[in-house]
Amino acid sequence: MVGKTNSLQRSIHLFRAFLKEQSEPDYFYQVLAGDSVRQISEYVALNGRTILDVGGGPGYFADAFRAAGAVYFGIDPDVGELSARGDPAKDMIRASGTELPIRSTSVDVCYSSNVLEHVADPVRMLDEMVRVTRPGGTVFVSFTPWFSPWGGHETAPWHFLGGRYARRRYARKNGHEPKNKFGESLFALTVGKALRWSRRSDDAILVRALPRYHPWWATWIVRVPFLRELASWNLVLVLRRR
Repeated sequence: MVGKTNSLQRSIHLFRAFLKEQSEPDYFYQVLAGDSVRQISEYVALNGRTILDVGGGPGYFADAFRAAGAVYFGIDPDVGELSARGDPAKDMIRASGTELPIRSTSVDVCYSSNVLEHVADPVRMLDEMVRVTRPGGTVFVSFTPWFSPWGGHETAPWHFLGGRYARRRYARKNGHEPKNKFGESLFALTVGKALRWSRRSDDAILVRALPRYHPWWATWIVRVPFLRELASWNLVLVLRRR
């Protein structure tokens, strides 16, 4: 049931882990990967399924999905991310999420966590994720909305005054550019834009949209314009391939 993986206790645990993203990334991403497996398992049994992780990074999610019995493949365009824990994880490919080098309708699950806001053309990436998923398969994608408290990532909360301003301010204060550079590797993606795409897609059906870290009773936030941009923190779209 949804409540099992969307309880208040789970939300508190995730938010506490989130606070350590910068200082203890291993801890945060291991917690997030394990939680992702449990959350996706509400919609599809992972054992024996082929999963493509778009933006798989250094392998935290690879470990968690394989532990659940999935046949895992990952894609990431950034060499630095791929090798953040040493050698790239097994079955990781360097490629772009907007041009997936994967045959159409070939994977059971297409997954992406916190990548979409870093892509200049998020709609194209979403279309590509749907394209490679087999009919009846699951697309699970999450991202940080621009107007959420963490929308500017390490430049937050100054992104509320504009992404370019926040980027310049960060550089002045720290003597170097932020990792997530607005206009280059960070873009202003909104909940509304993602929902509009999901409802207009000819090839996928929106199963559920929810705030990723919130308990089950807070999912109503996604249905309220303006509030959802501020309060979702991280949006999840679950889609079924037609």
